[in-house]
Amino acid sequence: MSESPDALNFDAPLHLGAQLEARAAHPALAERDFLLQDERRWSWRRYRDECVRMAHFLLGRLAPIGAERPGHVAMMLENHFELLALYGGCAYAGLTLFGVNTGLRGETLAGVIAHSRARLLVVEERFAAEVERVREKLAIAPENLLVLRSGGGEAVATGMGDLAAALAAEQGAVDAPRQPPAVEIAPEQNLMVVYTSGTTGLPKGINNNHLKMLLIGSNITRLLELGRDDTGYACMPLFHSNAMFLGFQSAFWCCGRLLLRRRFSASRFAEDVLRHGVTYWNYVGEPVHYILDALSREYAGDEAAIVAAVARSPQNRMRYAIGNGASPPDIDRFTRWLGLEDMLELYGSTEAAISTFRRRGDPRGSVGEITDPSVKILDEQGRECPPAIPLGAGPGIANYAEAVGEICRVAGDTALFQGYFGNPEANANKYRDGVYHSGDLGHVLMVEDRRYLYFDGRTDDWIRKDGENFSAAQVARLLQEHPDVELAAAYGAPCDVSDELVMASLLLREGASFDPGAFFQWCQAQVESGGMDRKWFPDFLRLVQTFSFTQTQKILVRELKQDHYHRERLPDAPIYFRERGANTFREFTPADFAALRQRFRASEREHLLDC
Repeated sequence: MSESPDALNFDAPLHLGAQLEARAAHPALAERDFLLQDERRWSWRRYRDECVRMAHFLLGRLAPIGAERPGHVAMMLENHFELLALYGGCAYAGLTLFGVNTGLRGETLAGVIAHSRARLLVVEERFAAEVERVREKLAIAPENLLVLRSGGGEAVATGMGDLAAALAAEQGAVDAPRQPPAVEIAPEQNLMVVYTSGTTGLPKGINNNHLKMLLIGSNITRLLELGRDDTGYACMPLFHSNAMFLGFQSAFWCCGRLLLRRRFSASRFAEDVLRHGVTYWNYVGEPVHYILDALSREYAGDEAAIVAAVARSPQNRMRYAIGNGASPPDIDRFTRWLGLEDMLELYGSTEAAISTFRRRGDPRGSVGEITDPSVKILDEQGRECPPAIPLGAGPGIANYAEAVGEICRVAGDTALFQGYFGNPEANANKYRDGVYHSGDLGHVLMVEDRRYLYFDGRTDDWIRKDGENFSAAQVARLLQEHPDVELAAAYGAPCDVSDELVMASLLLREGASFDPGAFFQWCQAQVESGGMDRKWFPDFLRLVQTFSFTQTQKILVRELKQDHYHRERLPDAPIYFRERGANTFREFTPADFAALRQRFRASEREHLLDC
């Protein structure tokens, strides 16, 4: 695709502040809306002014800056204008913003903030109590713990400062004329660290400099032919790469608009899209399914009524959705129900070393053509895997064991991946001997001499759920904190909607018995006040009498992952699962497995059960 004819080009340095200055000064943009949320509106000029004011405020709090006094700012926020003002403020001031996942709790939360070396933290009111619980472990001056008052929290009791009040007191009103700080910024300067979980230890922070962020926005703009009249929809969290890369950066580059929702709502999705003229949306797999379910419930399953009310609505301007993790049937339905030109299922990660985009007409179930010759599928010995041999007309392949391997990039550089923040060991593990290791499994299907990529899940050390990768080892370690658990292994299990489910095998202590309800409540407590992210909450549990181990005494997870919850392979194994909305685990029966298989068949993912 070529760039939209109404796109604007600016002769400005490739760092965010300079690009924003050029946009805010352009007569066609200055007073146009850029950010929208509920009744709030920020024009391009207003966004520029808010970012510049924030930059001066941050420098006032953090200067002087040096090796022992890093210019690091952390935020623990849902989607608000103030989050994007912090981002732009850090850009103007030459600082680095660290996005803290709002689901983190306890030791993990404290560890991530400590690892960032942040000297100022802005936390949303509803999460302030979580920060207060670990406050004594944070090396942040009390006056630099600031709260965004957004309602529904316990911030008043914590005694933390008020961000808005501090800004007003120290910098005055936003409309006071200000020049950007006199700070020299290079495109290669680190702008934002996005955290994603590693295979061991704390979540890993991925460096993203100004140039990378702008290039991603430019690439998405060209891919979708976006222009000034386009509106993106950011309902995925902006502390994560999906919304920041595909939502904000593309809206910024194309000089369009961005609609923010504080957090995802399936029931409000269609209303927001129609009311605000949304033209593109960044997604991860499971929310696509939830939106389809919400529409189906609203219109009693009548597809014709849905298409008439949404796809053919005079208000509908939706053209594209772009993201990852949606199943082919969900892609089909979402495209019809929303009236899309295309739904681009992509493969990629925050590291951005490898990326592909599935376009209309590409093989069903693929995540697009591999156009980079350096991208290869490698087996455990580092040899390139052969292409897949299709198994009949379905999605299965005849040579699964030989064709599926790790998705790697064999090259002398790491493309857009700029390393992990403060983690040389992770850098060395990710890129070694001239090979970038994604940690993802995949296979290649050749069609008319073109290589199409299929995503086959994570390697044993990772789990991918809701578009996020996290450590199986971390989940296992948390489960081993239960007083009745001697040893645990966690791994990804097949999901009928997208990505993977979280499954764990538990070896109980001698004499202990398993109480499904009590174990569920214990996990819930870890989410609410412990160190468990909600995505880590196990979907399936299997009780084992013993584990098999490698020669180095590591649990053989691959065997557990292969059998997962397959009732025909494990007819007598004690397996439990939780259903959405339930408050207990319950036994997973052969009838449950048969019903689940039907759902996999409907989603064209049945082959994942039997690999």
